[in-house]
Amino acid sequence: MPMNQQPPWGQKKKPSTPEDFLAALIQKIKDSFGDQEKSNQPSSEGDGPKPGNGPGALAGIGKVVFIIGAVVLFQIVYSAFYTIEPGEQGIVLQFGKYTRTTQPGLHFKIPYIEEMIKVDVETVRKEEFGFRTRTPGKTTVFNKRGFDMESLMLTGDKNVINVDWIVQYKVNDPVKFLFKVRNVPQAVHDNSQTVVRRIVGNMDFDYVLSNREILADMAKQELQHDLDKLECGITLVTLQLLDINPPDRVKPAFNEVNEADQDKKRLVNEAEETYNRVIPKARGSAKQIIEEAHGYAVQRLNQAKGETNRFNAIVAEYINAKEVTRRRMYLEAMQDILPGVEHVYVMDKGGRNVLPFLDLSGNKSRLSKQ
Repeated sequence: MPMNQQPPWGQKKKPSTPEDFLAALIQKIKDSFGDQEKSNQPSSEGDGPKPGNGPGALAGIGKVVFIIGAVVLFQIVYSAFYTIEPGEQGIVLQFGKYTRTTQPGLHFKIPYIEEMIKVDVETVRKEEFGFRTRTPGKTTVFNKRGFDMESLMLTGDKNVINVDWIVQYKVNDPVKFLFKVRNVPQAVHDNSQTVVRRIVGNMDFDYVLSNREILADMAKQELQHDLDKLECGITLVTLQLLDINPPDRVKPAFNEVNEADQDKKRLVNEAEETYNRVIPKARGSAKQIIEEAHGYAVQRLNQAKGETNRFNAIVAEYINAKEVTRRRMYLEAMQDILPGVEHVYVMDKGGRNVLPFLDLSGNKSRLSKQ
């Protein structure tokens, strides 16, 4: 005999639930009627029943009826009250039709007429795509075998990409959650695949790889909108793109392309750095040369205007005093020429006698004055 079982003799096992109590009561009724039949059978000493057995049987039946009534009343009272735990809501149905929603606490319902369904509104539920969580806990183990078709999709530039993601949600309307959609988890699963595939299919491969947070936010908003239209009665907590990579078969080629793209970006950055260093300097030098040219042009123009004005003034004086003006112009020309002359010779008008003039002091300006 197993150690965890008690023998049929000894202590009797007390019923732990109303159903067990009712079963024990029915067994007692059967035993009572069995005793009554035995008491009504003729005895071995005579043809009729034993005297005094009839009233005892009636008393036994009355006792049984009382016990049955007590049990039924207890069952009715027991099933009339129910408790809603924190984080739950109770949906009460009357003949299958929704009547009210109850909050955490002790509540009453009409037995056998009203039915109560508890809905957990605090637990975060989830749908996984491209993998399944096999052993959640401190060391989580994921299983990706057999779920490739959920995560493989095409990008806008016709490349194949592998996207694993997870959708977490909570119930915000228990009535809609229970009665508007037959299978809410399946609706979340199907609509999430539709939304993510549509968004990825409209983007280029490189954009999908480098902008997962933007894509996840877009997918969450669109999925929430679609589920609200279906009246699923849930609120999305998060939609997270966990892993975005090319398929395993094309990873080596993808890595080579990625390295080439990085080299290209490096060379472009170096060229831009050289451009930003050389071009501004060249532009500054060109601007300086242009400014100097403009300044020189203005200087030459002003100088020419000054010489023109001076010449016009000399012409006016020459008209008034030709000999004096001619003499003054001659002296001014000699004053400009003689300082640069190393040897000076003095000649008479006929050019026959030449007398060298030595500058003993070495002062050409003084010679010009002489």
